[in-house]
This record gives sequence, structure tokens and C-alpha cells, in this order.
Amino acid sequence: MAAPDPKPVTTADINAMLSELITLTTLEEESPQSFKVRAYEKAKLALEAHSGAIAGMSAAELTKIDGVGKATATKIRELIETGSVEKVDRLREKYPPEFVQLSKIPGLGPKTLKLVRAELGVENVEQLKAAIEAEQLRTLPRMGATSEAKIAKAIERLGLTGKDTRTPIADALPLAERLVADLEALPGVSKVAFCGSLRRMSETIGDIDITVASSKPIPVMEAVRNHPEAVDIVVSGDTKTSFLTRSGLQVDVRVVKSSQFGAATLYFTGSKAHNIALRQRAMDRGLLLNEYGLMDTETDKVVASKSEASIYKALDLPYIPPPLREASGETEGELPDLIQRKHIKGDLHYHTDRSGDGRSSVADMVAEAAAQGYAYLAITDHGEDLAINGSSAEEMLEHRDVIAEVQKSYPDMTVLWGCELNIGPDGGLDYEDDFRALFDYTVASVHSHFDQSVEEQTRRLITAIEDPTVNSIGHLTGRYIGRRPGIELDIDKVLDALVANDVALEINGALQRLDAASDVVRRAVDREVKLVINTDSHHVSELGRMEYGVLTAQRGWAPKELVINSWASSKFFRWINR
Repeated sequence: MAAPDPKPVTTADINAMLSELITLTTLEEESPQSFKVRAYEKAKLALEAHSGAIAGMSAAELTKIDGVGKATATKIRELIETGSVEKVDRLREKYPPEFVQLSKIPGLGPKTLKLVRAELGVENVEQLKAAIEAEQLRTLPRMGATSEAKIAKAIERLGLTGKDTRTPIADALPLAERLVADLEALPGVSKVAFCGSLRRMSETIGDIDITVASSKPIPVMEAVRNHPEAVDIVVSGDTKTSFLTRSGLQVDVRVVKSSQFGAATLYFTGSKAHNIALRQRAMDRGLLLNEYGLMDTETDKVVASKSEASIYKALDLPYIPPPLREASGETEGELPDLIQRKHIKGDLHYHTDRSGDGRSSVADMVAEAAAQGYAYLAITDHGEDLAINGSSAEEMLEHRDVIAEVQKSYPDMTVLWGCELNIGPDGGLDYEDDFRALFDYTVASVHSHFDQSVEEQTRRLITAIEDPTVNSIGHLTGRYIGRRPGIELDIDKVLDALVANDVALEINGALQRLDAASDVVRRAVDREVKLVINTDSHHVSELGRMEYGVLTAQRGWAPKELVINSWASSKFFRWINR
């Protein structure tokens, strides 16, 4: 059979190429601030903000988009026309995935990384760990025993190991969503779902499992083998194909009959412990559960298989959402009235171009929130203490006037003038107390000083929590999953302070954060800490983060009644005005 035509390049493919180009060029130029890196970053942001189709544009048309230069436009056209970019391919050879992974470790900037490579021959995490154990890093220029110890701790806290590499959810989920969309478009395919730990919203992923319902498995498998992401085929069969992506992430794609889709999706979603509990429950009822269906052991009749819900029902269980499937009590008693996306009535951590890192205007951001059907919205641009991105008190007052003017066009939605306050090293906050009290709503967050002790960080957070102008604590640890561990805290003391001061704990829906983490959310729920699920959006394209925040909240067993932005306006405003 002839190979299928190359897959048309989408905007998502272009953005993925630019993201990789930014990473590789940062290594090549030895600086994330180099002209070329900044140019690629500017172009990527511009394309994300562009509403029209990109693939059909000529290089000249692309350069008319503010932020896209001639060199970047040429590379975009090269990707569209050939399916690859020569510069990216060349840099990939020079900086293979194992080496690129090292750049995620705090303390290993591009210059230091090149030095470690040149002087010690380090190419991957295992070799770096060996060099640290041999105390070789401290012998290099600009390094020392302290730097060596910090890097060792970062490797440990990030969970990096060359033998069991895991991919951050922020990298895995967009890829899985693109693959699902491509498979759904194939003839003869009725349903597609990614499964495994990714569907359960684990923070890091071992591999990606995808289940496809189709009556034509062989063409589907051929399309998988010819997919641009498949750089190395591991398993090739009529109903299962496994391949490695360029970063080394394995993707397993299975084709099943439509009648078996529910059973297969349930089985491959896991977790293993959850599946064991379900199989035992089936055995107790004279049934057999596997990836093909739930069957009566006496008659071999299929009791349920088409949908997960039908299988749970046959096992006398409510439908258990994937994030809960960790054998942590979900099959043993009643489930809470979990928060769902449809319950969310507002976003309370929301940036505009008033923040130095914001990329959309107040008018555009408010319009997107209105399109979500929100009843209320808090615009929380950065306070003055955050270098580069913050605003002075005078600028914030001007910002209030802008927000008030935009509010006039949205009588059905209350737009709050808020602020993301920066928590200083001692717990101090932006502006004078009297000025902070003017804001309608505030979220206070850590953005720096990540190396303080547990005691110092805990005291720092509690000091901020006790400030009467603080409504909520944003992205609790300040982590970036797989890239920055975040601060270490005495979580129980912080949660107790949140309860005592009636301050809400944010669940940040940005995939690189998902902070507070689901295990912290579970502990917060046990204490009845108020929660708030936010997008921390800096651009109109980021409002979809709310779904990820909700799923993380579910993974932490968060009930609707504890989530303040699920409350009706009257209840919510009574709380913030208390």
C-alpha cells in the first residue's frame, strides 16, 4: 500500500517547532536572552495571538504579522513545504534529547552546561550524577561545592534519572491531544482517547497510551507508523503500534472494536491498583473484567464493554472520574460532590498587558471571559515589587479606570480590579497597606528566593496569609513541573494558617504548574480549606487551563462547596467583602 500524503502542517505544529527552536537556540547561543532566541519567542507569541490560518500564508504575508521576522517566516514556510526545518535538524544532532534534558536542571545554564560537556564529557543525567558523586563539578570555573550540592538536590527533587525518564505533563498532554485529533480524522475511526497516567492527570508521564475504536485497524496502524512524530518504530502490528518521539517519549496506539472501546479505555487508563480493585469486585459478583469487557464467567456473555460508565454501573459503582482512579478509597465508599468545569463561575487570577508578561489587552481578555459565561472576573496584574512585570501604584490606578470603562460593556459580569501581589523573602507584600486595601481582590504569590529553608519559607507564607488584604495564595510552591522544584514548606502549618485566616488556596491550571499539587489539595480538603481554581492566563489563548485546574482539583477530591469560584455571585461577594 502506498504511503499516505504527508500530514498538513497545523498552527500547533508550527508552535511546537518554534518551541523546540527556542530551546535548541538557547543552548547554541549560550543565552536565553540572545537576539535570535528573543526573536523566535516574539514570533511564537505573535502567532499564538494571530486568529487566522497560518499554513496558507506566504513568507511575505507572515512577516506582516507584528513580531514575525523574515528568517522565522522562512523557517515556517520550510516546515509547511517540506515537513522539517534544516536548522532544527542540525541543532538536534548537536544537542540530542538526553543533553537537552540537562538544561531543565536549575543551576545548569547554557554556558555552564557547555562547560560541563566540554570538560567532563557529560551528555546525560546519569553521567552528570556520576560527575557530582566524584566531586568533579566543583573543580570547574564559576562552580564550587555549594553549586554542586544545589544541582544534586535539584536532580533529586525533579526526579530525573536516565533509566526511567518521565515527561512533564505540559509536554506530554499537547502532544497527546494533537495525536488524538489526527487519529480522529482518519476514515473508519469512530472514537479515540488517550489513557494511562496522562488521563489521570499525573504530573509526569512515563509514556502515552492511545486507544482507537475502528473497523479498519490496518490503515490506522499504517497512518500511525507514518506520523511525523514517529521517529523510531518499536512495535508494529495490525492492532498495536508503539513508537518513540524525537524526545524519546514512547507512544502506544491500540485499535479495538467499537463495542470494546469502553473496556479498553478503562483498562489502559488504570491505575494498576484501581484495575485490581475493579477485577476483585467483578470476581465477587461472578464476573470477569479485562480489556475486552466485563463478562459473566458462567455464560461467557458480555455484561458491559461499550462504555466505562456501563462497566462501573454493572459493578454497582458510580462513574469514577479518571483523576480519582488511584486506589485511594474511590471504590470503597461514597464519592464527594466533585467540582466540575460546568460549576466554575469566574476566574480570579487573570493578567492583561498591564503586566510585563501579559500579551492581551484588558478588552480582549474580558471579552474572552464573557464568552466563557463567567459571572465574575478578577484582573490581577502584577504588583510593583515584581521586577520588569510589575506596575506602580499610579499605573494601577490608571488600570482601574481602564477596567471600569470596559466593565460598562458587560453588565452581566462583574469585573474586579485586583492584583497579584509578590510575596517577598520575609512575607512582605507590594504597596502600602492602605493602597493594597483598595483592591477588590488579591492573590499573593511567591516568585523568587526559592532557596530559603523550610522554616523560612513556611514563616514567609504564613506572614502573607495573615495579611488582611490577601484573599488567596497563588501557585503555592512556585514550581515548574520538570524544570523547577518549587519551595519546600511545612504544608500542614500553611494549611492551618489558611483555615485560621479564611484565605483560599489556589489550584493553578497552567500545565507547567498545577500548583497546589493534587496531594496537597487532598490534605487541604481534609481541613476544609477554601480553594480557588484559576487559569493564571496571560493571553486569550490560555483560558482552556481551567479544565486542567478542575481535573487537578478532582484528583485531590475537591468538592464543589469548597471552591469559591463555583459559588453564586451573592455568596462569593459576601465572602470577599467579609
